[in-house]
Amino acid sequence: MRSFGLRKALAMLATVSPLLLGGCSVLDVLNPFSSSEPKLPELQPVKSPTPVSTIWRASLPAGGEFTLMPVRQGDSIYAAGRDGTIVRMDNGKQVWKINAGATISGGVGASDRLVVVGTPKGDVLAFGTDGKALWKSRVSSEVLAPPTVADSVILVRTADSRIHGLDVQDGKRKWIYQRSAPSLTLRNSASMALLEKSVLAGFSGGKMLAISLANGGPLWEVTVSLPRGATELERIADITSTPILGPKQVCAAAYQGRLGCFDPASGNAIWTRDISSINGMATDGRVVYVTDDKSAVHALDINTGASLWKQDKLQLRGVTRPLVVGTHVAVADSKGLVHLLRRSDGEFAARLSLGSSPIRADMIRLSDTSFLVQTTGGDLTALEIQ
Repeated sequence: MRSFGLRKALAMLATVSPLLLGGCSVLDVLNPFSSSEPKLPELQPVKSPTPVSTIWRASLPAGGEFTLMPVRQGDSIYAAGRDGTIVRMDNGKQVWKINAGATISGGVGASDRLVVVGTPKGDVLAFGTDGKALWKSRVSSEVLAPPTVADSVILVRTADSRIHGLDVQDGKRKWIYQRSAPSLTLRNSASMALLEKSVLAGFSGGKMLAISLANGGPLWEVTVSLPRGATELERIADITSTPILGPKQVCAAAYQGRLGCFDPASGNAIWTRDISSINGMATDGRVVYVTDDKSAVHALDINTGASLWKQDKLQLRGVTRPLVVGTHVAVADSKGLVHLLRRSDGEFAARLSLGSSPIRADMIRLSDTSFLVQTTGGDLTALEIQ
C-alpha cells in the first residue's frame, strides 16, 4: 500500500479542527490505517445524580465542519448555523431569525449594539440587535473564531495568524496585527479575551500576546510553551483555546506543551505546568479547571498551579472546555453527553444525553445554576441544575 507523503500529510492536518482531535493524537488522525473510532472506556452510572432539567430548547441548521459558538448578551442569546442562519433568543423565545446570505464559519460575537459573524471567504457581517444588516467588511482570510466586540473596535481573527481591528460603526479597518507562523499549525476557533485597554490572544508556537485596542501594537508577549521534538508534528505547540482572566492573573494553555498563569501588566510568569490542552480552561477565581488533550479534567490552584484533583474517566471522549456553574463544573463530549463534576473533588454529579451530535462549542453560563449547550447538529439546550 502506498504511504502518505509529507505534503499530503500537512494538507490533511491543515483541514483538521483541533476540536475533532479529541482523545486521539495528531498522528492517529493522519494515519489512514488507524481505527477511525477508538474504543471508549465504559462510563459507570452516576450514584445519586444531581437533578438537571431542560429550561428550553431550540434548533438551528448544523454547524458542519465549523465550530460555531453561541453568545450571551444581557438576557439575549445569539446563535448561528453554517447555512447563514442567525437567531436571537430572549428567555427561550425566538425574537428574530435571519439569514446572513453567506456560509458562517466564525461566530457569534455580540455587544449591546451589534451581532457579528465571519465567513470562509473572509467576509465580516454586522447586524443590529434587531436583526437588520448594518455593514459588510472583508479581511485577509477565513474567519474561524467568533469576532470579539469591544466598545470602539471589533477584533477579527483570521486563519493566517492575523488580527484585524475593525471600526464598529462601518467595519473599516483601523489596524491589523500580523505575525509569522510555523510551517505546520492547527486550525482552531479560539476567541480572544478583553482586558481594559487591550486584548489577549494565543498564537502558534505557544505565544500569548496582549495587543492594544487603540492601534494593534503588541504590549507584551509571553511564551506559554516552547515547541519540542524532532519533527514538525511533534513541534506543534499552538494555543488553540481562549485565554482566561483571574483576579490577579491571565492564564493560557498550549497543545503539546504547558499551561500557566501570568501577570497581566508585565506578562511575567507566576507559574507553569506541563499539561497539554486543546480545548482550554475556566476559572472560578480560586481554581483553574482545564481539559487536557486526553480528555482528563484537572483542577489547579490559580495562585500556585498545585493539583487539587483530576478526573480521568472521560478519556478519548473529546471533552470540551470546562464551564463553572455554581458548585459544579460542566463538560461535554463528542457523543453528545454533558457531564457535571463536583467542584470540590471532581467526582461525577450528573450525566445527561443531548442526542447523538458531538458537542464542541464552549458552553455558556446563564446563571449560578443554568447553562446553554449548542451541538454540532444545531440543537440549543438551556439546562438548569436543581
